[in-house]
Amino acid sequence: MQPFLIDTHAHIDGRDFLPDFNQMLERANAAGLSHIITVGADLESSRAAVRLAEQYGHIFAAVGIHPHDAERVTEKCYEVVRELATRNPRVVAIGEIGLDFYRDRSPRDDQERVFRRFIRLARELALPVIVHDRDAHSRVMAILREEKASEVGGVLHCFSGDLQMARECVEMGFYLSIPGTVTYPGNEQLREVVRGTKIERLLLETDCPYLSPVPHRGKRNEPAYVRLTAEKVAKLKGLTLSDVGRITSLNARRLFGIDHGDQAARIAYRIRNSLYLNITNRCSNRCSFCAKFEDFTVKGHFLRLDHEPDAAEVLAAVGDPAGYDEVVFCGYGEPLLRLDLIKEVATELKKKGCRIRINTDGQANMVYGRDILPELAGLVDALSVSLNAADPETYQRLCNTPFGGAGFHAVCKFLREAPRYVPEVVASAVTVPGLDVAAVRRLAESLGVKFREREYAEVG
Repeated sequence: MQPFLIDTHAHIDGRDFLPDFNQMLERANAAGLSHIITVGADLESSRAAVRLAEQYGHIFAAVGIHPHDAERVTEKCYEVVRELATRNPRVVAIGEIGLDFYRDRSPRDDQERVFRRFIRLARELALPVIVHDRDAHSRVMAILREEKASEVGGVLHCFSGDLQMARECVEMGFYLSIPGTVTYPGNEQLREVVRGTKIERLLLETDCPYLSPVPHRGKRNEPAYVRLTAEKVAKLKGLTLSDVGRITSLNARRLFGIDHGDQAARIAYRIRNSLYLNITNRCSNRCSFCAKFEDFTVKGHFLRLDHEPDAAEVLAAVGDPAGYDEVVFCGYGEPLLRLDLIKEVATELKKKGCRIRINTDGQANMVYGRDILPELAGLVDALSVSLNAADPETYQRLCNTPFGGAGFHAVCKFLREAPRYVPEVVASAVTVPGLDVAAVRRLAESLGVKFREREYAEVG
């Protein structure tokens, strides 16, 4: 199996795995894991984590001291952690560190003092932090802000806060790590967090040997079981297991500085069971909410083209399209800027029985100075058109069209006329804060097309 999952938080250095350590690694490999990050909880386990990382090429280490032991942390402890982190390139984070106000095994003042010192150490070493937070949400967030932890970033491991806290973490630039508890019947709060958080800010973990997912709950957890968590996240996000593995692994690689693997630009890329075609990065508009201005990665695929592919390159990238639900001209640009290529490629794909969809801003008639819709008849089965506003002023503010007020009216006309040539036409709007989505829906319906909301800041 091609490896595609990363367990970003495991404790595999201790006695729990001594009897079957090699077999445990074999099971992880068979489950599709490419890497494991084993995390120190005290000096002994931090040293052991580093030894494992030095011995196995697919294991990385984090070093730190758990808040349970904060009362016993001395200056010598900080020196040891610093030395482990600076002398070993396989150390990718400081952790696990944080606060535990549930068990209170160390005084809270000591926990906070040690937490702050380790954040400062992480900043000094330019390493992200792995944060333990149990029943200490408000203090953890306050200390992360006060100590400027966002300068190095990190992850709230085994996330147990609510959706509002999740959003605050994401705003600070932190990731949320989802453990096997997401499979527990009573943990609806975590499932709500997963549904309400961009997957580009999620990681996966086991926290093994603890917190085994269903159906292994109550038994020893192990890295292979991260696949069960990934399957649950996929179901919650409406994605495939492959999507979740690809995206969360890229997240982990970015956070921990692990090699990013293949980051060649994609012409053809799969999300769910659709094959998307990335044929240009040019756009007719310059939408204020476009994620392209921050990152050219969509659902784990890098889409910044170094050139615009010709029809032969696109068809070669498609390969055998059998088995896909549809082929979508989308990518990270306005596909109808390459109308001739779309017609050539779509003609060949229709011969193979493909369903063809185009995602567009609806400005093509303005670009070409003619009605291009008749040229799509018989080639395109569906159009998804970004309407995004119910009036010209809002459209101009959000979409920055070069066509001024005429741009909004052109999109409306495009939508009104499109059903004459394309069987399925959908107008969409990104749920930008403050947008009157209901008004956009009413406009779309008055134009005789279906309407779909697209979640703000969620791409792909």
